[in-house]
Amino acid sequence: MSREHVDHREIERFAKDRVNLPRDVANEYRAQARRLRERLETYLSEHPDFNLRKMLLSGSLAKGTALRSLNDIDVACYISGSDAPTDISALLDYLAERLRSAFPNFSPDQVSPQTYSVTVSFRGSGLDVDVVPILYDGDENWYGNLVSQDDGSFLRTSIPRHLEFAGKRKASQPVHFAQVVRLIKYWARRMKSEHDGFRFKSFMVEMILSHLSDDGHDMSDYPEALQAFFTYVAQSGLREQIAFTDYYTASAVGSFDDCVQIIDPVNEGNNVARLYTPSNVDAIVEAALDAGDAIDAALAAPAKRETVYYWQKVFGPAFNG
Repeated sequence: MSREHVDHREIERFAKDRVNLPRDVANEYRAQARRLRERLETYLSEHPDFNLRKMLLSGSLAKGTALRSLNDIDVACYISGSDAPTDISALLDYLAERLRSAFPNFSPDQVSPQTYSVTVSFRGSGLDVDVVPILYDGDENWYGNLVSQDDGSFLRTSIPRHLEFAGKRKASQPVHFAQVVRLIKYWARRMKSEHDGFRFKSFMVEMILSHLSDDGHDMSDYPEALQAFFTYVAQSGLREQIAFTDYYTASAVGSFDDCVQIIDPVNEGNNVARLYTPSNVDAIVEAALDAGDAIDAALAAPAKRETVYYWQKVFGPAFNG
């Protein structure tokens, strides 16, 4: 295979220029979330009976896998107290009311309930923070019932353990693991924009790459790492169960009938792909086959123009080699 025209360095440069959230922007977003959390902590110190217990940055910004297109950030808010509603709509109104109490300098319209979260809007930066409630009963590992963004059901989870899980994979392959996650997320985002009904959520991408990393796949060569991902998806058809044993044993994993089974690494009873239909999966596999074929063709192409053409089939016209 020829790498004369496009190799690891060209993919790395493309990621820096087009894919990754710039470091200074990421730091400002994190600082914004930190200021929100610090305000809550100050309020809690003055009101120890207040039932918002903890705020934690979550999602791609917390894990270092955010794309340049990021325009809002996710924060989990732990809520305790017997008076907290279990009806989703009532819980979000309850959370919004308490956030307004904790942040009296915000105008009421800056704190607005959405379908599954409460959005806090910062007027200065234009940044939105999506605050997701977690009903908390005092668990020492910060397990609680999260409002699922998939369907609004309650889902038992631990944000600190999720972040620890991601941190272990990043530490095992510093820089490269997170970068390959971002590259595949960029590809998936492009597929969604070009194909109506295409679904492939970022968390599933992260779990597949975590599985490959745990199996010893080296992510330090980006063309090979990308091809390893697409090859796995194509060959497995996403019909192989993926599970992890960081926080539970393999024998503890629940029994599932879903066509795709990617098990939550902090909750052995939760299949994060449970809502995916066979047609959803077929579309992912077909897209992975096309991407893998394009990479093979790019690596074998004799001229730069042809090489770039095939890489654009993966990353779109923004890729120029």
